[in-house]
Amino acid sequence: MTQSPDLPALDVADEVRDALADGVAVVSLETTIVVHGLPHPQNLEVAAQCEDAVRAAGAVPATIGLLDGRVVVGLSLAELERLAEPERASAKLSSRDLGLALALGRDGATTVAGTIALARHAGIEVMATGGLGGVHRDAWRTYDESNDLTTLSRTPVLVVASGVKSILDVGATLERLDTLGVPVVGYRTSRFPGFYRADSGFALDWSVEGPAEAAAAFAAHRGLSPTGMLLANPVAAEVELDGDLHDAALASALALAESTGVTGKAVTPILLGEFARYSAGASVATNRALVVANAALAGAVAVELAALRR
Repeated sequence: MTQSPDLPALDVADEVRDALADGVAVVSLETTIVVHGLPHPQNLEVAAQCEDAVRAAGAVPATIGLLDGRVVVGLSLAELERLAEPERASAKLSSRDLGLALALGRDGATTVAGTIALARHAGIEVMATGGLGGVHRDAWRTYDESNDLTTLSRTPVLVVASGVKSILDVGATLERLDTLGVPVVGYRTSRFPGFYRADSGFALDWSVEGPAEAAAAFAAHRGLSPTGMLLANPVAAEVELDGDLHDAALASALALAESTGVTGKAVTPILLGEFARYSAGASVATNRALVVANAALAGAVAVELAALRR
């Protein structure tokens, strides 16, 4: 484990450090899905599958989280298990929370925003996740918008995700990304993915047909702009949630959120939990499949980016 000179409380695993020094492709992975997003033991199974998918693509995985107030870039399985222990009550850390968690010696799982902020410090330029955070449906009243969007607008990292969850205001999220100067590129699709569904109902201006095109597009964008890029990878047709089941589960989840009055960070876990209950676990199976597929694609794009540098 090696410390970063830019951030003394950032420990980089030897494998990740060596890969970065040698110009080998690296993909950062979040930990919120492990600690807060999926039930045990599926959370740890998916984490291992994501790392395996990155390696199979020829890249090195770097799962990121905080333990005892230190950032670890490249968590081991034992460290990840420790972070996910319920009794540790690991915090959910966006980019705004990182400094406080470091100063107070907390454990924490990183969101997309937290992960890409730390990935940038470590020198990692690609990240994989399930879905990007976005604008909530009642944002006109609550101003509830994920920090994923603003952090991506000032962090030059390519994020591979299956769009945003349908519990959000998809159209407003795309408008915000446009305003923030973050390009949204479909992977072999001209439709914006809807997380559990391959098509959210919104069209995209740009698409790429393979990892090499995606890498070239990001490299060109990075030379012109300080923002990141969203590579939108739709869930495979054979594992997407049935359309009628999806719509019914969404209606039930939104009704539950309104009746309980939850706000802020508590909204998404409540909604996803209701999706899982209503669909009898089908949404969890879809979530698992898409996040592993995104890790595989991120690994392939990272390899192409590394080749461009050489």
